[in-house]
Amino acid sequence: MRSVVAVLALSMALSLACTSAAASEPRHFLYTGSDELTQIEPLLARPDIDGVQIIYSWKQLEPVQGQYDFSAIERDLAYLQQRHKKLFVQVQDRFFLPTARHIPAYLLKEPAYTGGLVRQSDDSEVNPGGSGWVAQQWNPALRTRFQALLAALAKQFDGRIMGVNLPETAIDIDRKRDKTGFSCNAYFHATLANMRFARQQFHRTNVVQYVNFWPCEWDNDREYMSRLFAAAEQDGIGLGGPDIVPWKKAQMKNAYPFFHQYKGKLPLVAMAVQEPTLRYVNAKTGKPFTHDEFVGFAKDYLGVDVIFWAVDSPWLRH
Repeated sequence: MRSVVAVLALSMALSLACTSAAASEPRHFLYTGSDELTQIEPLLARPDIDGVQIIYSWKQLEPVQGQYDFSAIERDLAYLQQRHKKLFVQVQDRFFLPTARHIPAYLLKEPAYTGGLVRQSDDSEVNPGGSGWVAQQWNPALRTRFQALLAALAKQFDGRIMGVNLPETAIDIDRKRDKTGFSCNAYFHATLANMRFARQQFHRTNVVQYVNFWPCEWDNDREYMSRLFAAAEQDGIGLGGPDIVPWKKAQMKNAYPFFHQYKGKLPLVAMAVQEPTLRYVNAKTGKPFTHDEFVGFAKDYLGVDVIFWAVDSPWLRH
């Protein structure tokens, strides 16, 4: 009898160990736009793909003030559920093309919102000279409208989608010429307010705030980064980011060390390998980073639970 019990105990221990090991492997999602979902049907058939992260612009979700149109999310959710896949919704209030101004028209026109958007640059080694727009979340009136959108989304989708994520913290605006009332502290506290509000509204759906850089800060010299991670842990908010680039120097001076420090302390860590990221080169090999290099760094250093992959990632062709 004792031998039977011992065998059962060993079997259970091995089962738990295997489950734990499997759980430590990141889940793979695709990253795409709503209108492109049907184009990636073959990729959705892959058993190693658990779901899709889809970006929806604020304007798409609120075409008229206070009147919400979530039909695209409902359509995409139904499409994915038929294929037994999960949905992550990214609510987009910032854009990376000069012509992309996708917030509701009333925010652009009414004086209380001071133009709604402010121009920003998106200048990087893989996107030199890029520019776009970001919503003025530091404007209390605009932020109230954004939070109303989050509340409406939660009312309809809490528990039905796997997660909702808020866009990255990195913005680069001309502070000397700004006439919108921007300040570094106001932007930081607006970000905290939005992620906490989202967490209060969504009880059964994961909330993830993307965090990578802060305007006015480098190497946590204003403690924006450390305070945000501490708040996320305290309030049960997931964190993530738009770029997994192994050991990238700029990231290592900003968000990455905090992801490492908070491994296992956050409810969810979800990060992306987007199209520009695929062009980064491993200095040791002289070649673009491979699937295994992305995943290894994401899992072992950053503690990532979910990776959102660009649909043209080379490993998806095999």
